[in-house]
Amino acid sequence: MSRLEAKKPSFCKSEPLTSGRVRATLCVLKGILTSSYGPSGRLKQLHNGLGGCVCTTSQSSALLANLSVTHPILKILTTSMQNHVSCFSDCGLFTAILCCNLIENVQRIGLMPTTVIKLNKHLLSLCTSYLQSEFCGCRILVDFSSTQTLLCLVRSIVTSKPACMLTRQEIDHISALILRAFLLTIPENTKDCLILGKSIIVPLKGQRVTDSTVLPGILLEISEVQLMKILPIKKSDTFKVALFCASLSGDVSDTGEGTVVVSSGVSLENAVLDQLLSLGRQLVSDHIDLLICQKVVHPSLKQFLSMHRMIAIDRVGAALMEPLSKVTGTQPIGSLGSISPSSYGSVKDLCTEKFGFKHFLHLIPNEATICSLLLCNRNDTAWDELKLTCQTALHVLQLTIKEPSVLLGGGCTETHLAAYIRHKICNEPESILQDDGCTQTELQLLTEAFCSALESVAGSLEHDGGEILTDMKYGHFWSAQPESPSVVDWPDLLSRCGCGLYTSQEELRWSFLKSTRHPFAPQTCLPHEAVGSANNLTLDCFTAKLSGLQVAVETANLILDLSYIIEDKN
Repeated sequence: MSRLEAKKPSFCKSEPLTSGRVRATLCVLKGILTSSYGPSGRLKQLHNGLGGCVCTTSQSSALLANLSVTHPILKILTTSMQNHVSCFSDCGLFTAILCCNLIENVQRIGLMPTTVIKLNKHLLSLCTSYLQSEFCGCRILVDFSSTQTLLCLVRSIVTSKPACMLTRQEIDHISALILRAFLLTIPENTKDCLILGKSIIVPLKGQRVTDSTVLPGILLEISEVQLMKILPIKKSDTFKVALFCASLSGDVSDTGEGTVVVSSGVSLENAVLDQLLSLGRQLVSDHIDLLICQKVVHPSLKQFLSMHRMIAIDRVGAALMEPLSKVTGTQPIGSLGSISPSSYGSVKDLCTEKFGFKHFLHLIPNEATICSLLLCNRNDTAWDELKLTCQTALHVLQLTIKEPSVLLGGGCTETHLAAYIRHKICNEPESILQDDGCTQTELQLLTEAFCSALESVAGSLEHDGGEILTDMKYGHFWSAQPESPSVVDWPDLLSRCGCGLYTSQEELRWSFLKSTRHPFAPQTCLPHEAVGSANNLTLDCFTAKLSGLQVAVETANLILDLSYIIEDKN
């Protein structure tokens, strides 16, 4: 009998944010996230000391999934960020950095948590109301008659992931492919409800990025031996397809705790094989051209079908079953018994393709909204990062269909929003003072902490020691090269703002981002000419960023409101 230990009492810690260890840990996490932010963010390598794969990334989804945190406060923060990323795919680093900034700034001013939480909620309400309003100066409505805005949005996402290791030409190529793949998932004829299709990412590692392509339908990888057995495929009408989710391997299924009773002299394996061949004869009589199986097809059944000029593809996996069902217009068959003719589907055409060193069977649909994005990159690490980037961009485009707006990127939304909030609070503080019962000083202190947190997120885009400024007309973010001369003519040194909408040749006044300045009213109406003429804007997903803003403030409020942490050490 093993030795029994007395149960240890739970560990209780009051006011956890006052702990130097907790503050230092939060500071380290913020440093990791901040240094990964933006197109010039520094890459991180994550691995454990016992071996295993090494993850090289700057993306929030990969960082948060691979970071091992133990302190309850960090778990709250990282879990909250992961939940946001799982729902919206984008703006994970923005959300996490803003949350850390808010906690850090509020700790510095030393206000009561109850006051901070009330005022944070009110400032968040001002932000969301402004961003959703018609006169918002950093929101652009998406015109779906042109792909320009959508292409800028996709290009912004791809550019912000340096671990993909892409050149400018490759970024343009991949961005165009992602947008084309998304457009292929939109049905041509829609009624009341729009149901989008799916883009399947097909891996092809070790090839040039520019070899990537998009094809309507589904690519099923086949071996060169299988390719040799497939006869030239020619037919005037559609190809009839049988799709199986049941195993056709001939193995006896697991009976669990039950038993199988077999008569004397009967071979169970032969009986199952006879059933498979009987199924094959039915498929031949039903004039099936292609059999696709999620699992394994018995070699004897494959040979029988091949003799009757039928193609059999197995081991396609569970992930492809739903797209295959949509492409063929049928439900997967789950039994080996008699099959109804209505269980079969069809495709418009079949052909074989070769890309790099891989061979594929290409299923071309009749009218399905399924496409295959054949994705190439030079090595496994860069390909994994590029795949994650493509998935993020495709999801962001889906969100943009639901909410046809985008926000200006490159730090401009954050600095513009901070300028708007400062001016709003400076000129209309009465309503907040009456509703929340705080003093004028408390309101000013927290407003500055909130706006400074937003501006610090924008400042995190600069990783090379350059000067960070904001203009006093639009409230946009500007970055100058490091080691600028002490006396400069800013229009000569600056080119465009962070989002690329405005140039420095306008009559603008600049101020250093972290300097003290009088609140000003940023211009809140976007000129249509400026938006229409900008072909290379940096944009952010409206839905993801708005949610990220809310999650960051709410998570910061939750952490700031913690009075005790109780841990069971048993």
